[in-house]
Amino acid sequence: MLSLTNVVFSYDKSKILNNISFSVEKGKHISLIGESGSGKSTLLKVIYGLEDLDEGKIFWNDAEVLGPKYNLVPGMSFMKYLAQDFDLMPFTTAAENIGKFLSNFYLEEKQKKVEELLDLVEMTEFSNVKVKNLSGGQMQRVAIARVLALEPEILLFDEPFSHIDNSRKNNLRRSVFNYAKEKGITCIVATHDMDDALSFSDEIIVLKNGEIIASEKPKELFSKKNNLEIAKLFGDVNQISKKYFELDSFEDILVYPFELVVVEKSKLEVNVIKSYYKGQKYLVEAKYKEGVLYFESLVSLKPGVTLYLTLLKLSN
Repeated sequence: MLSLTNVVFSYDKSKILNNISFSVEKGKHISLIGESGSGKSTLLKVIYGLEDLDEGKIFWNDAEVLGPKYNLVPGMSFMKYLAQDFDLMPFTTAAENIGKFLSNFYLEEKQKKVEELLDLVEMTEFSNVKVKNLSGGQMQRVAIARVLALEPEILLFDEPFSHIDNSRKNNLRRSVFNYAKEKGITCIVATHDMDDALSFSDEIIVLKNGEIIASEKPKELFSKKNNLEIAKLFGDVNQISKKYFELDSFEDILVYPFELVVVEKSKLEVNVIKSYYKGQKYLVEAKYKEGVLYFESLVSLKPGVTLYLTLLKLSN
């Protein structure tokens, strides 16, 4: 188990992480989300042992994670950390990069492992291409394969699919995260991509200004909607008074666009401003008495059209 207890870290006297405490069981997948500057990347670095803590303790089972003051080579041997700069060897091939940390004593097994990982990240056809000649997305796929090669006990990913084309991203993350699960590898992923967080996490941790403000299972966190800042991390969200839904209250509630439906008549009258095509649906921007809101529609709606909306759960 990975455990962090009251972790505090500062840089140039500015506190970056404050009183961070959580634990992760072996083989679990944790996503770290939050706005840029919230401390996600820094948290990965201190977990790996690249920084010295001001206060607190980090343990993997009985082994304490210590920083550069205590280790000639920073970083813990039982972890692998994939930073956003990839840290590849540009003048060697994709296959050579992946096999860098594998033993040459059993060359046949090493070759088999490299081929397996090249296939996993869909880079087999580029195995003999030097890294400097690869695209950013291809480099990222090689970097992912390289950190998987030794099957570490913990994988720390910082925006692992940020350079990958959408056409390849979904299949790739399924392959990578399923591989980690099968091998019992603990994953901690800092991400802005909510598909990473919602679809593959056992738990999501939300950071703000270096502090944990929420920590829950994906479905519970997405459904809870008691915090506007957290809800916004998952995309567009409306803040609408309950009075529009005849709920006997003037309090505001948070409503995702998919939770609003068109009905024949309701208290929530809107005028369409614009429809945005999203593939299988449209995101519709509309005005109402107290501002602007967003809802979903299967068809494009013309600007100026008047409609009435209610909550999906109230329309049945």
